[in-house]
Amino acid sequence: MKATRPLSVVHLAARTHVVREQADNPANEFETINVIATERLATSAAAHGVKRFVFLSSIKVNGETTAKGGQFHSEDIPAPEDEYGRSKLEAERRLRDIAEKSGMEFVIVRPPLVYGPGVKANFRSLIALCDTSLPLPFYNLSSKRSLVFLGNLIDLLQTCLRHDDAPGNIILVSDGEAVSVCQLIRSLREALGRDSRLVPFPRFLLRYAAVLTNNVSGLTKLTQPLEVNIAQTRQILGWRPPVDFLDALQVTVDAYHDEKNR
Repeated sequence: MKATRPLSVVHLAARTHVVREQADNPANEFETINVIATERLATSAAAHGVKRFVFLSSIKVNGETTAKGGQFHSEDIPAPEDEYGRSKLEAERRLRDIAEKSGMEFVIVRPPLVYGPGVKANFRSLIALCDTSLPLPFYNLSSKRSLVFLGNLIDLLQTCLRHDDAPGNIILVSDGEAVSVCQLIRSLREALGRDSRLVPFPRFLLRYAAVLTNNVSGLTKLTQPLEVNIAQTRQILGWRPPVDFLDALQVTVDAYHDEKNR
């Protein structure tokens, strides 16, 4: 008789950050989809004998920005600043409670911004902006931000499913080294086959432009640091990002071109 493998669940679905919110009560929407639905899924998984539940949370549970030269760590005290981050934190808490009562293994993964083929929202808009000949006013933006390529995230999730030391941990993930916005734009334009054409521009004028276009959150992502330390992930899981940052950007840009030219 062939032995069956233990069941596992990877929970990815969520209501993510909404740039132009249209819901009458966003907090209720985040609660319903990110908290209650996760709780119900985890409860059902435990009842049906699922051995391991891997939950994709968010680095927003740690906070929105890191201090200059600082990094987020898995053992940090949570400090979410928006409804999305708070809903993810509450979902983590309820999952942990269900797992501890039922004996189901759990792993919590907190990624920063995820990019790759098919990326949407601000990152896609940034690619589209870089795919022009316009000079861009981001030369002075030196704050570093951690990112994670979709292929690297998938590899990490697969590791969390099979590694004996993964359960019970909060796992942070990124591509490794954080990059400045200036470096990111240079690399994107190189991948697009364009000159960098970056020019210095006062930050207060960038902020004024963001206010006029109702995109202050987007400016925060460009100007404020958010660095993720994955040393513990490397230590616990022996994991390394399999795809290099520049290779990952090229794959993302190639997919963008394919989509654009359809």
